[in-house]
Amino acid sequence: MTSETPSVETVRELSKRHSNWNRWGADDQKGTLNHVTPDLVAKAAASIRSGRRISMSIPMDATGPQSSGGFGGRFNPIHLMFRDGGDIATGTVVDEFYGGRDRHLRGTDDLIIMALQSSTQWDALAHIFFDGHMYNGLTPETVTSKGARYGAVGQATDQMAGRGVLLDVAHVKGVDALEPGYAITEDDLQEAEAAHGVTVGPGDFVMVRTGMMGERKGNWGDYAGGPAPGMGLASVPWVASRDIAGLAVDTWGMEVLPNETPDVFQPLHCVFIVAMGLWVGEIFDFEELAADCRDDGQYDFFFCAPPLPFTRAVGSPVNPMAIK
Repeated sequence: MTSETPSVETVRELSKRHSNWNRWGADDQKGTLNHVTPDLVAKAAASIRSGRRISMSIPMDATGPQSSGGFGGRFNPIHLMFRDGGDIATGTVVDEFYGGRDRHLRGTDDLIIMALQSSTQWDALAHIFFDGHMYNGLTPETVTSKGARYGAVGQATDQMAGRGVLLDVAHVKGVDALEPGYAITEDDLQEAEAAHGVTVGPGDFVMVRTGMMGERKGNWGDYAGGPAPGMGLASVPWVASRDIAGLAVDTWGMEVLPNETPDVFQPLHCVFIVAMGLWVGEIFDFEELAADCRDDGQYDFFFCAPPLPFTRAVGSPVNPMAIK
């Protein structure tokens, strides 16, 4: 990195330097999840000491962070009942479901309409293109109106489990939340490791807390797409060198906003997802986990967060769990 304003050329240079294209073969669709080997998953079980279970998902409902109109067309989940207590009370369930014959059982059913990346979620490798390519050099025709033929989120449904590590950068800096526009660096991440007594290694799932979720949850404002702290370009060498499996942040877009590159929107999405094949999680809620980690001093845990097995989807809502 130089003192000059980062640009598209910076993103291209970082992408080239840290590319994982063909690292696991030309047909690979799992990217950095290849770092999670069975032996590492087994070792991760040693992080379970008390059996405490902590969810890192926000409620998936109409009170979520997507503003009216939604950034990029996203909207909060819409929950509807298509068989409810009124149907039971009026006998509609019997007439419709059992052909008029009363067999005593009654039931309710519902449905969800949602943008798959409107709440706590994973980005799939087919989610982002840069310079005409997605991860492993594939081109846009691989994602059609029917969805992604390569790099879809379903590739991860049996892969998202292993050792999780929380790096509470905000707490280490002595603040409730980092300021919008704060770009997290390699030094920040190393400082958090030292403060927490953990070392991030191959196959780990890294959770980076900025504190923005705790500050904004329930009063979202411009959380979705507005100024935010997040991962900065100076964090790339650390992320690449540790061979991590996944990275999740408590902000809408994982990386610092406004972006450090005036001519590239979300440059780290280009480097991490397109070049490295890194699985990125966003809108995670680390507040309960962070408080628990401060109480017991344990910043590693067993992490389990498989995406829903949607066919050809480029993202998925998730209920990530830390088991300590």
